[in-house]
This record gives sequence, C-alpha cells and structure tokens, in this order.
Amino acid sequence: MAEIISFLVFAFFAWGGFTFFFLLFMIKQIDQYERGVKFQFGKYKKIMEPGWRIVIPIIQSYRKVDMRVKAVDVPDQEAMTKDNISATINAVLYYRVSSAEKAILEVENYEYAMSQLAQTTMRNIVGEVDLDELLSKREAVSNKIKLLVDAATDPWGISVQGVELKDIVLPGEMKRTIAKQAEAEREKRAVIIKAEGEVMAADNMAKAASKLSSSTGALHLRTLQTMNDLSSDQSNTIIFAIPIEILRAFERAGVDLQPKKPDSSDSN
Repeated sequence: MAEIISFLVFAFFAWGGFTFFFLLFMIKQIDQYERGVKFQFGKYKKIMEPGWRIVIPIIQSYRKVDMRVKAVDVPDQEAMTKDNISATINAVLYYRVSSAEKAILEVENYEYAMSQLAQTTMRNIVGEVDLDELLSKREAVSNKIKLLVDAATDPWGISVQGVELKDIVLPGEMKRTIAKQAEAEREKRAVIIKAEGEVMAADNMAKAASKLSSSTGALHLRTLQTMNDLSSDQSNTIIFAIPIEILRAFERAGVDLQPKKPDSSDSN
C-alpha cells in the first residue's frame, strides 16, 4: 500500500512539473512595439497584442512584427536623367508597418521588398527629370518617390513616412561644366550690378550739377570746399585746369586796353 501511495505522489509531482514547464513553453511575450500574427493549423487566426500570450505547440504558431519606424538605406544607384546625364544617387527611406497581418500574409519578406522597390522607383523618377530639376528640387523629387512607393506598398500594409535624397554624385566633366556656368552667371550679375550703380551715380551727379548751376555762387563755394579738403594733407598738389577760352578772353581784354598808335594821316 505504501508503495502505491509513493508512486501516486511521484506521478502527481511529475505530472505537475511537466504541466508547469509545458505552460512556460506555451507562453510567448509580445513587446509593446510588436504585434504577433497567430496561426492555427496553418490558417491566420488573429493579431496578438503586447503582453504574455499562449501559443499551443504544434497546433498554433506565430510571427512577430516590429511596428516601429524603420529606415532603408538605398544604396548608390546609377541613373540617367531626362537630358541624358549620368548621375549616381543614394537615399534613405522611412516606413512603418501599419497592418501586421498584411505584412506577413501579402509579401514574403517585406523588408527586402521595400529595399528593391525603393531602388527601382528612384531610378525611374530620376529618369523623368532634368539634371537642373534634380539638383534644385530635391524635395519635390523625394515626394514623387514617396508617393509611388507608398501607393505600391499599401496592399502590403506598409506606410511610407518619408524619402530623403542623401547625395547626388556627378561625373567630373559635368562638375567642371556646372562650375563654369556658375562662374559666368556670377560675372554677369556683377557686370549688371556695376552698370546699375553707374547709372544711379550718373543720375545723382546730374541732380547735383543742376542744383549747383541753379544757385548763384554755389559752384564757387563747392570749389573752395574741395580746396579746403585737399589742403588738409600737405602731400597733395592742387592743379587748376583753366579752359583755353578764358585765356583767350584775357588776351583780347589786354589788347583792348593797350593805347592805340596815332595814324600817319592824322598827323598830317
């Protein structure tokens, strides 16, 4: 009798220990940033929320899906722009899973699929724009890529958060051509600004000359003021430029002031 009781006690504890470890094996933890896609007999059953969840071995299985925003580093892609210029471009794409069951059921490996889709879409968009538009309107090009990728991945339960073009590498010959163009553009702007300044200076000088000529003695006072400014530095030499007409006027005045010689007819 004692042996039977001992066997029953042993069997009870053995069964209890087996049940305890079996329950521990069935409990699965889903973190706060994850969702679990549960299958039963190979068929989709439900989404498991964060916490401890029971998954019966053999009968049930599950897949964890990270719901956080992920970044896909799109490697360097050599593409041809609309105006037939080769450019090497890389970018980064941000996305998050909005529907865990679609990400598992609709696509085999959504991370790999996102990377490949981003590469092909970026090459296609670059081929639709000119080089000037690609360099000056990066944000617009990024938005086009985002819209196309987001529309393609919507059936997969993935939402694209943004696309950023990181770097655009051009051939050396094209860089030198762009530098020459930029230099010519800046030189043109400098010439235009200088010409506009000369026009404004000429207008102001014309206004000043008009005011000086309309006021009696203004030009003389201005001349004396200029001489006073120059006399402050003893190293300056003042040279007066007198028009030849003034000298001829003095010459005629001197001739008129000379006494006239008596004519021989008057002496007779």
